[in-house]
Amino acid sequence: MKTRQLGNSNLDVSSIGLGLMGMSPGIYGETNDEQSIRTIHRALELGVTMLDTADAYGNGHNEELLGRALKGRREQAIVATKFTFGPNWSFIGGHPDYVKTAIDASLTRLGLDYIDLYYQHRVDPNVPIEETVGAMSELVKAGKVRYLGLSEASAATIRRAHAQHPISALQTEYSLWSREIEDEILPAIHELGITHVAYSPLSRGIISGQVRKYEDLAADDIRRHMPRYQGDNFQKNLDVLAEIEKLAIEKNCTPSQLALAWTIAKGALPIPGTKRESYLEQNTRAVEIELTANDLARIEAVSPKDVAHGPRMNDLSMQAVNL
Repeated sequence: MKTRQLGNSNLDVSSIGLGLMGMSPGIYGETNDEQSIRTIHRALELGVTMLDTADAYGNGHNEELLGRALKGRREQAIVATKFTFGPNWSFIGGHPDYVKTAIDASLTRLGLDYIDLYYQHRVDPNVPIEETVGAMSELVKAGKVRYLGLSEASAATIRRAHAQHPISALQTEYSLWSREIEDEILPAIHELGITHVAYSPLSRGIISGQVRKYEDLAADDIRRHMPRYQGDNFQKNLDVLAEIEKLAIEKNCTPSQLALAWTIAKGALPIPGTKRESYLEQNTRAVEIELTANDLARIEAVSPKDVAHGPRMNDLSMQAVNL
């Protein structure tokens, strides 16, 4: 496993991470805790140190699951978690008092004394970012958190937050099909030395090619409510995927590996999610793929900006990004 430095920190982290969200019920269909824990353990064996969770995933289940998996293995992991959403995604909270309550609850669920990277999951439009990050910085002083991050924040908000306390990572959805941040947000974080952590680097699995029709999605799979998986959009996106698959065959890799290698080549640290060891092992091999300038040009020719049919999330969720 290749490593890199996390922005504005002294942490060395794996060049690819593991997103844990799908390991909790009610997100991407059926889950199995013991299988998930085996996958986390396998990730650590492979040198995948960046493990990404959040208090909102499964209403705390995800953090508890990671806590169980890390017993006796804490020193092998870089633990990243997030706060902001209330139970069942019921509200967005960025008030300083809420920050202090959220961190203690996360530490309890994880069974840890400190968190390596603590994100604000979404910007609270009703609380100045300086107040939220100011409260987060107090957690660093208290030894509960080592470094701070933001998720789905605008360039202006990132600059204001970074002026309050150094920001180490910005997490956004980023993939061959979600590239809107390239115009303003990526230049801002590169200037500030902030690492870009890319979630859903396979566009919530559609680029992997594992789902070929809407009916394949479980009844409780949140992708049923996402525009890219609905109606004509789904088939049109599969047509784009077919072109990506042709390039993957040329590079002797899977579409997922090609997409992840592209994300890494663009300077991001991808955190693809999976519940299974076999997919984890496939994903981690993406760090071995070398893409030439010609490769990148050909990939982006078949998958230019705005190539995906349908927005990446529903209208309500999109209202909470890039604030």
